[in-house]
Amino acid sequence: MKTVSGKSFCKILEKKGWELARINGSHHIYTKKGTVYRISVPVHKNDSLKIGLLKSLMKIAEIKDDELQ
Repeated sequence: MKTVSGKSFCKILEKKGWELARINGSHHIYTKKGTVYRISVPVHKNDSLKIGLLKSLMKIAEIKDDELQ
């Protein structure tokens, strides 16, 4: 699995129809109409997201491995 930064993951979410609801500190909170989920993405410079967090976020957002940049 390819690692991505928080910034890159935010761009992928926006392409998939997720909207930035707010920013709380360094965490970007995304919502999507028709879902009850909120996704919180930590954006710390260009640091990569940890694998467990990335897998969890990908599952909620229905993003496949090949869609990662």
